[in-house]
Amino acid sequence: MIFAIEEINNSTELLPGIKLGHQIYDSCASIPVAVHMTFQLSSGLDPVFYTGDNCSQSGTVMAIVGEADSTTSIIMSRIIGPFNIPQVSYFATCACLSDKQQYPSFFRTIPSDQFQVDALAKLVKHFGWTWIGAIRSDSDYGNNGMASFLDAAHKEGICVEYSESFYRTHPRSRIQRIADIIRRSTAVVVVAFTSPDDLRILLEELSLKPTPPRQWIGSESWVTNADMLRFSFCAGAIGFGIEKSVIPGLRDFLLDLSPSKVAASPVLTDFWEEEFNCRLGQRSATEINACDGTEDIETIQSPYTDISQLRITNMVYKAVYAIAHAIHNAMCQETQSVTQCDKFTSIKSKQVLTQLKKVKFSQNGYDVSFDANGDPVATYELVNWQKSESGSIELVTVGHYDASLPVGQEFHINRNLTWMEGGTQVPLSVCSDSCPAGTRKVLQKGKPICCYDCILCPEGEISNATDSPECFPCSKEFWPNAKRDTCLPKPVEFLSFNEGLGIILTAFSVGGACLTIMTVAVFHRHRTSPIVRANNSELSFLLLFSLTLCFLCSLTFIGAPSEWSCMLRHTAFGITFVLCMSCVLGKTIVVLMAFKATLPGRNVMKWFGPPQQRMTVVSFTSIQVVICTLWLVLSPPFPMKNLTTYKERIILECALGSAIGFWAVLGYIGLLAVFCFVLAVLARKLPDNFNEAKLITFSMLIFCAVWVTFIPAYVSSPGKFTVAVEIFAILASSFGLILCIFAPKCFIILFKPEKNTKKHLMNKSQF
Repeated sequence: MIFAIEEINNSTELLPGIKLGHQIYDSCASIPVAVHMTFQLSSGLDPVFYTGDNCSQSGTVMAIVGEADSTTSIIMSRIIGPFNIPQVSYFATCACLSDKQQYPSFFRTIPSDQFQVDALAKLVKHFGWTWIGAIRSDSDYGNNGMASFLDAAHKEGICVEYSESFYRTHPRSRIQRIADIIRRSTAVVVVAFTSPDDLRILLEELSLKPTPPRQWIGSESWVTNADMLRFSFCAGAIGFGIEKSVIPGLRDFLLDLSPSKVAASPVLTDFWEEEFNCRLGQRSATEINACDGTEDIETIQSPYTDISQLRITNMVYKAVYAIAHAIHNAMCQETQSVTQCDKFTSIKSKQVLTQLKKVKFSQNGYDVSFDANGDPVATYELVNWQKSESGSIELVTVGHYDASLPVGQEFHINRNLTWMEGGTQVPLSVCSDSCPAGTRKVLQKGKPICCYDCILCPEGEISNATDSPECFPCSKEFWPNAKRDTCLPKPVEFLSFNEGLGIILTAFSVGGACLTIMTVAVFHRHRTSPIVRANNSELSFLLLFSLTLCFLCSLTFIGAPSEWSCMLRHTAFGITFVLCMSCVLGKTIVVLMAFKATLPGRNVMKWFGPPQQRMTVVSFTSIQVVICTLWLVLSPPFPMKNLTTYKERIILECALGSAIGFWAVLGYIGLLAVFCFVLAVLARKLPDNFNEAKLITFSMLIFCAVWVTFIPAYVSSPGKFTVAVEIFAILASSFGLILCIFAPKCFIILFKPEKNTKKHLMNKSQF
């Protein structure tokens, strides 16, 4: 402070021709002493007004520099505020002092704790620490600072395991209790918003017993304090401190100590005698070791001569210059590039207060200004306690924080950090480990939000980020992978020609068609034989043709459904089966008519000859064609993706379009089958050695049994098995018809030719 005042008094640019006076008081960290001195300053030092050349107005206080402590500064500001005496603090950081309603005359050159706590919260968040402990001084500085920090930490999603306050005058039992809390806690990171004197008491208590490693995060009041570096177990501590600075000429000023200057100051006297282990002046009369004047202060290393860590010192320097600039603006005028100051101009502290709000200047490269709250632009250094090669702990600047930069760019780290116990990896301090992708967080009952369990996402849902609070479902055509962190396209499933079931059904379908063609070949080769001609060979060939189509139409059910295949499969199946049933029905009627024709006086065969048989087949088939046409026109089958049967895969199938059309087609086939079965049962005991009605009865029995069991199987079968059931029913009923009706005839034709005679067929004995 004295150095700055002497610089100003010797300046030809700032307050030229005017000398600033000063009076320094030591409050001794005592609030009563500070209050007493504040009242003395506010009431004036000397009521006499000097008009000489030395002083313009002695006894009137224009401004006060101080105090260092927030609590003391609060009290001082409340006292001098009504007198409009500006107060510029160099170390009081409590955010509460930014309230201009309560402290209208308060300014400071050190940033408010509000900026510091925001920076500390961002620092903790930056390193991923979500579970911390907090301790603070039980003072305005500690309580207000920690309250602001906890609020900022909460916004950043940081949880606090404990928050304890203490003061250096508290009983040791309270200090011990807080030390035990720190030792037992699960939080590795401890944020300390304390004064150096308070923290020193706690760290001394912690050093008495083994303490688990802790990562200390410090406020600027203690983290840059050189006296605190002796606590080696705090190595790795980090925190924000006031930027280091360089004040040209300060070292020379400090070293310019003559014996007379030292003797005139009790503080310097004690310092001198302690450093050189001698006694000065009258005090040395009774001492053997008296100072002889050969002592050289430049040869010693002490905090007094060390200017490498000028932090708070620069804040004092700025405060003095800010007041000087305010007085300059109130007393001086610039005319024709020449500054003129009238030292006899009487100014009041209120004028200095007004000008102090407008101050904006640069000194030694450092900008000085105040915002509407009397606060400067907040800039900090991120400092780290690192062990040097000699084993001592030293302060290392590893980054910067500038609150004036855009959001997200304020924080910058430019060097590697050393952590607790000399580690190079960022320590972990969380209540619960991060939940990996594929899980979600579930809060533990009665604990903070940082304490949670990781629960696997439910079926059909995923989370693709760590610590996800919720899982979200995949879209309809996607399904989670095994880890449930990604949605993958659902596999599309349909009855394919390449899979085992498809190959088997295809083989039976083609085999049935080949068997039918072979039967046609046998019948055509022996078309003139009695057994072929006995039961209307034309209907037999038409029946074999329709059976071939029945076998082959099952192939349309295999493969990926398309618009055309969906319409073709059901209509082809319906029409070919009706054609088949019509032929069987025609053959059954022929058997009955043939028997009636053998009775005396009956000539019914002329009413059911070949033309009528053809018309019967065409008529019955035409009805099914009409039903299928209406179905296709009104609401045809169409391909669709079935997303409901299975959650994890898509069934590609043919929707019926109109269920009425589908069941009408099946119902008509069933009606013809029942009609055939009834007629065949009636004709099964008619006398004939080769009564075809018996064969038709068995075939219709198999046909009806297959399709009766088909209905529940079709309704209950899932996915592609629905199609497989339908194909099985088609093949089973087709094989039943060809085996029951044509196998016995082929057997006789090929292996029992002696029975393939008209005589044998007309024999009334049992065949």
